[in-house]
Amino acid sequence: MSPDPSEDEEDVTWVSFSSAGYGSAEDDPWEDVVPVPSPDPEVDWYDDDSIDGEAAIQWDAPPCPAPLGIAHLIRIGCCDHCLHRLSGRRTEKRGSEGGSELREQSILTNPDLSDVGSGSDCPTCENLMDDARNISEIISSACEGIEYATMQVGVHIPKDLMEEEDAIRTRYGAPASTPLKATFVEEIQSILTGEIGDIEFVKERPDLMILIDTLTLRVEVDVRPVFIYGRYIKNSREIPQTRWPCRSCRGRQGGCEACGSSGLQYEDSVQDLIGIPFAGTMGAEDTAFHGMGREDIDVRCLGNGRPFVLEVKSPRSRSPDLAEFESKISSTSGGRVVVNSLRFSDRKEVARIKQTRSEKTYTIRFSTEEAIDQENAVSLIHSLSGKTVEQQTPRRVSHRRADKIRKRKIVSIDNVEVHGEEIEMTLRCEAGTYIKELVHSDEGRTVPSVSGTLNSKCEVIWLDVENVHAD
Repeated sequence: MSPDPSEDEEDVTWVSFSSAGYGSAEDDPWEDVVPVPSPDPEVDWYDDDSIDGEAAIQWDAPPCPAPLGIAHLIRIGCCDHCLHRLSGRRTEKRGSEGGSELREQSILTNPDLSDVGSGSDCPTCENLMDDARNISEIISSACEGIEYATMQVGVHIPKDLMEEEDAIRTRYGAPASTPLKATFVEEIQSILTGEIGDIEFVKERPDLMILIDTLTLRVEVDVRPVFIYGRYIKNSREIPQTRWPCRSCRGRQGGCEACGSSGLQYEDSVQDLIGIPFAGTMGAEDTAFHGMGREDIDVRCLGNGRPFVLEVKSPRSRSPDLAEFESKISSTSGGRVVVNSLRFSDRKEVARIKQTRSEKTYTIRFSTEEAIDQENAVSLIHSLSGKTVEQQTPRRVSHRRADKIRKRKIVSIDNVEVHGEEIEMTLRCEAGTYIKELVHSDEGRTVPSVSGTLNSKCEVIWLDVENVHAD
């Protein structure tokens, strides 16, 4: 076995490897390396794209309100409007005039800025601010002949422009400088105030909603509806609460022979007998009717009437004399519909009207298959007072209502009068009770029922809603 190499031998071995150029002190392994300058850690203010055919300026600038920041905004072509809103400087003038003042001040110290940006589009608004007066004139023209006191202005600006504006404003604009959309809306509102005069700009429930598409300069004027609350009394058994489309043509425009070209199954309705006078006087497009429940066509609604809210759509007038309409509706409907308690309302009350489930008092007259002992009949009918009945969805409404069993309470029964084979009574019931079915049982789908209690077939002659216990 060979002896271990001595330390001298190990040194010789290492030197032999060093001849490959790794350990020699005489040869520098880095002598052929070309030094590369380190990159500037700061981000250039703009890409390498050219501006108006010239090379991009390769320098950075501080944000406004520093003079160099304002000079930079001028160099990249900002219009006077945007120069003023991004600068953060207070001037005696505002808007375009304020920006022009700042531009003149910068040119005094930087004469080379005098010719910068002429003829090019502003990078932050693409000269949108220059269209503010033109758009305001379009709005004023579209609002002629419309009564309003409040307005809200909405603006759609292309996404790419918003992103570009936000990038420049965030990097070079003064802290808390106003975004383009807010500035544009303020400019429109300022011009409209000068042209129209007495107008209030609001964020909720305006009379007019103005929608501006800045890409096409299209203006849409949305006239917000007027809501009118009241109660109606229906004295006829031949009109529905709301419009009923013709069964044959399903209400198509122009109608058919069966409906006399009206598109309606019934010529009149509570909705139209109330709504048409309002729509005509207010110059509205149409109306919508929101009632607190509804009664059948052949059922009268008496007492104080049923609460409702009339929605008058796109009216050109917004301030009708409500007291005058109470008498006008009674007259034009021939007394078939009478209204009271009219007042101005809002959309929130529509939801309240729809959601309120109030008890109602009815008077109903019905006949029995044969004459019944008066005293016995009164006692049996009164025995239903306070009872909870189970009602399966009636056959007559099963095509539009879910088939299920509903539990409803009969609060009280009064004034039961027997006249041979006819009985008349007054009863107060929980909201949603089917009164006709409570009497004739709908072939046993309502339990208990007057028919079952009397052990006699019953047939409803007429039904009146005496009172809706609401408000």
